[in-house]
Amino acid sequence: MKRANGIGSGVAMKVSVTLLVLALSAGAQMVSSHTPTIAAGNGPQSVAPQSAGQPVVRVNGAVLTDRDLAREIQAIFPYEKTHNGIPKSMEPEMRKGALEMIIFEELVYQEALRRKMTVPPERMKRAEAQFRKQFASEQEFQQVMQVEVHGSVPLMREKIRRALLIESLLKSEVTDKAKVTPAEALAYYKANPKKFSHGELFSLQTISIIPPENANPDVVKEAQKRAQDAAKEAKATKSYKDFGLLAERVSDDDWHVNMGDRKQVEAEKLPPPVLKVARAMKPGQVSDLIHLGPNYTLFRLNAHTPAGTTPFQEVKPKLTVDLQKQKTEQIRSAFDKRLRKTAKIEVL
Repeated sequence: MKRANGIGSGVAMKVSVTLLVLALSAGAQMVSSHTPTIAAGNGPQSVAPQSAGQPVVRVNGAVLTDRDLAREIQAIFPYEKTHNGIPKSMEPEMRKGALEMIIFEELVYQEALRRKMTVPPERMKRAEAQFRKQFASEQEFQQVMQVEVHGSVPLMREKIRRALLIESLLKSEVTDKAKVTPAEALAYYKANPKKFSHGELFSLQTISIIPPENANPDVVKEAQKRAQDAAKEAKATKSYKDFGLLAERVSDDDWHVNMGDRKQVEAEKLPPPVLKVARAMKPGQVSDLIHLGPNYTLFRLNAHTPAGTTPFQEVKPKLTVDLQKQKTEQIRSAFDKRLRKTAKIEVL
């Protein structure tokens, strides 16, 4: 959710038509409600007329409004309605990030106009069809059209064209340039061995019986009986799923909602009695009942990984994605600075 430097590393993908068409109901950016603008230099003129809304910023003469800002905030925090609005503590940062984003997108659009970029008719046709398909009924579509473009089909098409121009320019200037090759990922892996080393790891599913604090003897006895019954059932399980379903049904610990799965746990974070037992087990085995203070626990060992370095092929997918995100942000930030260098931006 957080946008780096107020703009966000995912900008190259955000202004796709798929997100564009969810502007009203899901909060994605549709198009700036800007006044007619002459792009930097002697480029072509933007023809989108002004929509209702209070001006918040002027970018080379193009006025962006509080409606544009509200849409962008909704794109940053799409679950605003289910969270009863944006948390007050997040509002200033959210507004700042959204403002930077709509400025950036307007600059990208103006640059696309300056370069005299166009959208092929077939692409426009597909995008318009995709736009209409997002709505459950013709009535819903017409309602959005009235709110956003006063029912004007030409203006709706202009909005789609604007989004496609932004998307195209960002693809060539950011996304395509940010691709990370397998050789680049391997070079990073070899240059940073400590980042891929790990200590001894255990993959566990647990079942814990936890009596209430200061429980009376009868309650403690009942907890012991529950633990013994759970251990008996656990020993009879044959698979991860069987053990997990049992954990969901009888365990008192916080992991019972996740099939009892603790994922990978570092050896030093396990209680010594559990670690001692785990080291003597084979994957797939279930431990005996272990008494830890007032609590009882048992576990299924799913994997035991000795300390070492994770092989490149295992980290390659995630590493490639992480490096590409980092590279995308660097390239996008440089592009943003280049566009702003000669721009006139007035916050209103």
